[in-house]
Amino acid sequence: MTRTVKYRLRSPIGGLTANLTAHARPSAESDPPDVQIHGNVRLALPPGGLHWKDLAWLSFGVALNAPELTKRFPQGITIQVTSIEAPLSDYRSEVAALAMNLWLHEEFEIPLNNAGAEYNASSRDYEFRWNDEGDPFSDPLIDPR
Repeated sequence: MTRTVKYRLRSPIGGLTANLTAHARPSAESDPPDVQIHGNVRLALPPGGLHWKDLAWLSFGVALNAPELTKRFPQGITIQVTSIEAPLSDYRSEVAALAMNLWLHEEFEIPLNNAGAEYNASSRDYEFRWNDEGDPFSDPLIDPR
């Protein structure tokens, strides 16, 4: 069933907002275009595609929950994104991950994790937390010794 979640975080400078519409379906290799997230957990793009930053952060939102999705759907699952919409004044691409995290929580009753955001008044910016992931798009340096 297609479901829309509305992620909202209010702050003194406005807030962060995104409406994510998606549905889940069994994974099948013949359903491109999609992105492999983890094992048989996949993310399918909406018609017309996505901005690369939105795709990266939506993928990360699924990845935060991939171990649980793999347990629940060993034959595979594809999250089909229908749309992600937000006013540019209240949106940062990281919000796509938080909206996806919320969608998965509501759709499958996956326990809430520690992913979230808050406004930091001293820096006048948002701070995002991603469980224990740190910076989700950096690879740890390997000591060449």
